[in-house]
Formats: sequence, structure tokens, C-alpha cells
Amino acid sequence: MVSALRTDPFAGAILQVGVLAALAGTAGLSAYGWLAGLLFGVVTVAALGYGLRRSGADRLGPADWVTLTRATLTGGVFALTVDSFRGPIVVPVLVVLSAVALSLDWVDGQVARRTGTASALGARFDMEVDSFLVLVLCGYVADQVGAWVLVIGAMRYVFVAAGWVLPWMRGSLPPRYWRKVVAATQGIALAVVAAGVLPRPLAVAVLLGALALLVESFGRDVGWLWRHRARPAPRPEALPAPVSPAPAHHRSEWTPGVRITRQPAEAGGRRR
Repeated sequence: MVSALRTDPFAGAILQVGVLAALAGTAGLSAYGWLAGLLFGVVTVAALGYGLRRSGADRLGPADWVTLTRATLTGGVFALTVDSFRGPIVVPVLVVLSAVALSLDWVDGQVARRTGTASALGARFDMEVDSFLVLVLCGYVADQVGAWVLVIGAMRYVFVAAGWVLPWMRGSLPPRYWRKVVAATQGIALAVVAAGVLPRPLAVAVLLGALALLVESFGRDVGWLWRHRARPAPRPEALPAPVSPAPAHHRSEWTPGVRITRQPAEAGGRRR
């Protein structure tokens, strides 16, 4: 019997193929789109399987299945974005997939809390899906507003890469609700701009506002990590060199509070 450790991620691969097949039958998908979507699915399955083994978990939790669904939708957005570099695509399909994936981001958090199945693996899985979806949407709208928008998608990866160089950047951050609000704002702003319903100046303004929020959020986290970085232990103060006891003939014979008086010996010694 195949263990759940292997079947759970494999089910994600089946879901990914299903999403790509649905896109091919509706919006159309080129060989490049298929390749991109399948590659994303393979990487997701491999990373999720590795995460399960490392965490010691034997199966995905209810919230993880919601996140896995979001991941397969993100794979569809990635496939359509790759196709957009070669020619026009059905934009409403891309926007709908993005909107559903963003909405499920709220659902998986609710499911995790209500079922008591929140885990470090689930939180990391959720964050990686969010980050990649934002990066893909940045790649799609870059043709509309300029390549500078890729900074939004790359910022989280730059933050992680900085931790490889600066050990203090690898510290654990305290939970902060504002961080989740900013992350959701990036996805919503990018999805709206991707829909093409805003004039270019307004689209640029919206994304600049989203970028400003992101810079503020990351800046606050970097500042917190810097203030709470591990400082080297202080060097012990130099201790005075131990004093060797004086020779017996140099020791003073006195007791605190008691005065000892020596009487001089008589010349020639005491006679009996």
C-alpha cells in the first residue's frame, strides 16, 4: 500500500494536469504553456514531498489541500503568462484563476484555525504559493507598466537571499497581521491591473502604492531583525594575577581587632 506521504503530493500533480487540460480545452494552451505548467507541478510535488519528509508528517492537513488547490491554479496562471510572451491570451481566464487563487488564500487560513491543523509546513507552503503567484503576475503586467514592477515580485526572494549572506537576517519574525494585509494588497492590485480595466497612468499609480506598502513592510521586518540580532558574548574582564602567599618569615602575625605586642628580648638572653 502506497503511503500518504507519497500519494498526497502525487494527487497535486494530477490536479495540475487537470487544470492545464481545462485551460487547453477552453482558452487554448501552447506547448510552451504546457511545459511551464508541468514544470511548475513537478517542482511543487517535489518540494512538498521533501517538506513532508523533513517535518515528519505523514499526510497533508485540510488547509494544506486548499493551498495545494491554490498552487495548481497558480500553475495555470504561470502557463498562461508564458503563452502571453508569444501571443495574445484569453485575459479573463487568467484574471479569474488569479482571483480564485487569491480568495483561497483567506480560506486556507480559516480552515487551519478552525480545524486546529496549522503547521510550520503549511505556513511555508502558503507563503511560497503567494510569492510565486505575485511574481508571475508581475511578469504578466510588466508589458503594460514597465519592467520596474518586477521589483514587487522579486522583493521576497531578495529578502531570502540576503539571509544567505547576513546570518542575522535569518532570525524568526514575530507574527504581524499587517504583513498579511500588504501581501494580499499586492495580489489584488496586480490582478486588477492584469485585467486591463485601468488606464496606464492609474495602473502605474496603483502598483507604485502597492510597492510602497511592500517596502514599508519589508523595511520594518529588516529593522526588527537588526535590532534583535544575536550579539557576540562580551569578553570576560581580565582577572588580576593570583598573588602567591608570602613566605612564612614575611607573614605578619596579627589578628583583626587584636593587638599583639612583642617584648624585646634581654641582652644575652633570659637567665634562670
